[in-house]
Amino acid sequence: MPLPTVLNRDISKLVAVNQQATDYEGQYSMDQMTVGSVTLDLEVQGSGPPLLYLHAEHYRHLQQPFIDRLAESWTVHTPRHPGFDGRTPPGDFRRIDDLAYLYLDLMAQLDLDGVTLAGASFGGWIALEMAVRSASRLSALALITPLGVRLGARDERDFADLFALPEAERERALFAGTPPDFATFSEDQLTATAHDRQYVAYYAWKPYLYNPSLARWLHRATVPTHLIWGGEDGFVSPDYGRKLAARMPGAKLDVILGAGHYPQIERLDDTMAALRAGPCAP
Repeated sequence: MPLPTVLNRDISKLVAVNQQATDYEGQYSMDQMTVGSVTLDLEVQGSGPPLLYLHAEHYRHLQQPFIDRLAESWTVHTPRHPGFDGRTPPGDFRRIDDLAYLYLDLMAQLDLDGVTLAGASFGGWIALEMAVRSASRLSALALITPLGVRLGARDERDFADLFALPEAERERALFAGTPPDFATFSEDQLTATAHDRQYVAYYAWKPYLYNPSLARWLHRATVPTHLIWGGEDGFVSPDYGRKLAARMPGAKLDVILGAGHYPQIERLDDTMAALRAGPCAP
């Protein structure tokens, strides 16, 4: 099924936290707030120590069961990345470091400390960029198949070029089993998928999905770090995960068999078991 044309929607700038979470312990809320000049949709659910989850570049709605499971052990804060939410970001907001600073400011604005910073794929890249800038509010990093670090030689590609692949090959690179069926998506989910594709390119097209200098600064991510990889990831191979773990002192790597690039979708129970047994355990 073809994806709909992306329509950019302008909305009025909010001036402060529009509607803070009414209950951060064991409940769910959807808030809209402004951080600097950027409006964010923020979901808060669960109870326990704080966790900030930065979602992957695709299939946000399929990650909800994972977020629900996280909320059994943590108070989970899940922002929707600017642009991915259907709003047009400010004109000067288009780099991965803009997202990193935005979420550092978000934690400060919410006065969150001792945060488990979790991110998947594109969100894992943002989390790494945050951690090398300031880890003062963090207790641990949980990174699921993160992008962002250039580890291969000049003539090697770290990440498969999804934009150049036919749809069927793209889905095979991302999923070990049966990929999602777009025919089952609602109109809102199809529109969100189109926004996802537009804005991952917006932030990360050139260079493709990495920051050339990030590898140099990985030693600054000083909190306990847990890397989780899909054993059949055709987008970012488990070998890349092993190289990344070797560059981060003390990092733990778990490889989830039977999963592709999104183990939190394909192997939810195994992913949660790994998290609860690793350095991010609450």
